[in-house]
Amino acid sequence: MSAPLEVVLSSDASSQLWNVSVFDAHSGSSLLSYRGGNSSARTLCVLNGQYLLSAQLAKNFINVWEIHRKEQLQQKIVCPGVVTCISASTDGIFLAAGVAEAVYLWEVSTGKLLSVVTRHYQDVTCVKFTDDGSHFVSGGKDSVVLVWSLSSVIQVELSHTPEPRHILSRHSLPITDLHCGMMGVQARVATASLDQTVKLWEVSSGELLLSVLFDVEIMAVTLDPCEYFLFCGGSDGNIFQVSLSTQGASADKSFPCDGADGKQMFKGHRKMVTCLSVSTDGTLLVSGSHDESVRLWDIQSKQCVRCFAHKGPVTNATITVAPANMFLPDSRPSVHLPRFSRHQLEGDGGQSGEVCVRLGLHAQEEEPAYLQKADRLNSLMNTVTDKWLFGDGENTKVRVVELEEEVQTLKKVNKDLYDFSSQLLTKPT
Repeated sequence: MSAPLEVVLSSDASSQLWNVSVFDAHSGSSLLSYRGGNSSARTLCVLNGQYLLSAQLAKNFINVWEIHRKEQLQQKIVCPGVVTCISASTDGIFLAAGVAEAVYLWEVSTGKLLSVVTRHYQDVTCVKFTDDGSHFVSGGKDSVVLVWSLSSVIQVELSHTPEPRHILSRHSLPITDLHCGMMGVQARVATASLDQTVKLWEVSSGELLLSVLFDVEIMAVTLDPCEYFLFCGGSDGNIFQVSLSTQGASADKSFPCDGADGKQMFKGHRKMVTCLSVSTDGTLLVSGSHDESVRLWDIQSKQCVRCFAHKGPVTNATITVAPANMFLPDSRPSVHLPRFSRHQLEGDGGQSGEVCVRLGLHAQEEEPAYLQKADRLNSLMNTVTDKWLFGDGENTKVRVVELEEEVQTLKKVNKDLYDFSSQLLTKPT
C-alpha cells in the first residue's frame, strides 16, 4: 500500500476503540489505529518519522509505538511526574516534556536527560520547538510564555539555572495553546489564553506584534504555512479566522464573535474546540472538540468536508505528511529508542536493552563530551593567542622596560625641539 500524502492523527480521552487513529485526509477512510491506553491533550507527536508518542492521561509516562507496528504498545517512557505536554524537534534529536512546572529535555539517541528548566511557577501547559530546532517555547498556567535557546539550555552547568532568552508576560490568565511558525529564530509564535486573547510574537526579539481580543476563551491556535491567517478555536465551539495581511498600524484588534464577521468563522462543533492543525498546502483545517468529533474544513469555503466520530472528548488532532514506513509492515526503525533517564545524574550505561556507542570505552576514564572538548580547545587557543600578543610573564616585564626607555627618549627629543623653536622665535632680528 502506498502512503497517502497527508493523514489525520487523532486521539480521545475514552480509548474505547484505540488510543490513536489514522485517517486519510482526502478520502476520510480509517487507515490505522494504535492501541493501548489513552492520550492527554497536546502530547501527540511523531518522532523522526519512526515512532509515535503520546502521554498517558493523568499518568507519569509516555506511550511509544513504532510507527509501522500498531497492534500493541511497544514501550513506555517513565517520567518524574504527570506529563502535561510533549514536543519533538523536527530532526528527532531532542524531546521536550512538561512535567508540573518544569520542562524536561532529553537527547533521544542516548536517553540522557540533558536539562530541567524550572522558570514557570505553575504547571506547564504547552511546549513547542521551532522548525530548525534552535529554540523551544513553553507556556504555563502562570500566564507566562518563555522562549528558550536550546544551546544555552544544554550547555549550562548543573549548579546554574538556565535562563530564557525572552519572557513574554502580556497574558493575564493561563496559556492554553501555542504554535510556532516557520523560519527558525525568525519565526513568529502565536499564543492563546483564557484571558480571551491570542497574541503574535517574534521569536528573535520577543516583541509583541499583534493582540486579538475575542468574546470567548480561546483553547487552541494555529497558523497556516504561509502565515496569512490565524485560526483560533473557542470554548463555544466556533473557530475564528484572523487575517494577518490586512492589519493596520495598531497592534490591538477585537474580533466580533456575535455574527457580524460570520464569513471568518467555522461553525459546526457543539462544544469546546481543543486542537487545530492546517495542511501543508494551506487548504484544509483540522479541528478536534469535546463534542467527540474531528472535523476537516475547506478553508476557502468554510465548509466541513469530513467528520470523524470518536467515543470521547477529542484530545489531539493533527494533519501531517505520512511517514514513509507507516504502511510498511517489514520496516524497522533505523535508531533504537533507549531507556530514558529520569534524573540528570542518572548513569548512562548498564541498562538492559540499551545500546550506546561511544569512542574510547577501553580507557579507564570516561571520554569527555563534545562540548567539554570544544571548551578545552577554545581555552587552549585563547592562551596561545594571549602569549603571542602579550608574551609570557618574564618577556612582558622586559618589554615594559624597553617601552618606558623609549618614552623617555621621545620626551627628551620633544623638549629639545621645543627649546630650539623657542630660541628661533625669540632671537632678535
